[in-house]
Amino acid sequence: MATDASSDTQNLAVLFADVSGSTRLYETVGDALALTSIGRILDLVGATCAGHGGRVVKTIGDEVMAVFPTVDQAAMAAAEMQARISELEPVGGARLAIRVGFHLGPAIEVSGDVFGDSVNVAARMTALAKAQQVILSADTAAALSPLMRGRTRQIDLLTVKGKQQDIGICELIWQSSEADLTALSTRPMRHREAHIRLRYGSREIELGETRSSVTLGRDQHNDVVIADKMASRMHARIERRRDKFVLIDQSSNGTYVRIDGEPEIQVRREEMILRGRGRVSFGHAYNNEADEVLTFSCID
Repeated sequence: MATDASSDTQNLAVLFADVSGSTRLYETVGDALALTSIGRILDLVGATCAGHGGRVVKTIGDEVMAVFPTVDQAAMAAAEMQARISELEPVGGARLAIRVGFHLGPAIEVSGDVFGDSVNVAARMTALAKAQQVILSADTAAALSPLMRGRTRQIDLLTVKGKQQDIGICELIWQSSEADLTALSTRPMRHREAHIRLRYGSREIELGETRSSVTLGRDQHNDVVIADKMASRMHARIERRRDKFVLIDQSSNGTYVRIDGEPEIQVRREEMILRGRGRVSFGHAYNNEADEVLTFSCID
């Protein structure tokens, strides 16, 4: 993306609010009423953002993107829009709801639009949110004022492609009743460091906190180039997801996995969690020691 004289990098809280269940709403009540109802929600979201010092960057279908100078402003706007929408009357028997996510970080403004990794992370937070839920990253929660931070709880850890460290996922509790606030006890996060050692021929690769994935296949652009002619060019990949490692098959002929002490399994256009020790062959079942195989060993 080329920048121009109107571009500016600054620390912003980027927020997305997405109407939940909009497709079903159109099917249930018809296009006209659904469009009116969703428009009402988007107007309410925009007005709430403006009321807390935010600016609506754009509306994409049934989703609003907004930016705020401070993370507290984004949090208060998120809480208020959820509260206001929860009070709306159902439409065609369906209760209207939104999913909200936000993230604080450097962003580039270009001619009124906003770009950068912070935008991508905020969008990811929104995708993780359920109806009537507000999700933010743990780093964003840490930047909140003590009062607002007290209304968050960490709920998960997320492994994100391209990032060395897992991202902590928090929920902002926007309900204001005593019963809701009592439920804020933080669930302890038990997260052990996960490592797996891969060996192909004389080459050895270890995946863990610093390296989280590896690609496998006949194409020379893969991290591990497989010589077996039955393997696909982009055959499979292995990636870390929190404390587990998953093999994802992308091949035509499938990947054959044998965990020590268990029968061999064919994985074709699907995923499998690797555990213990074992071997992987590409495009066919394991025949003999001359086969091109990758061995793995999960390290506790």
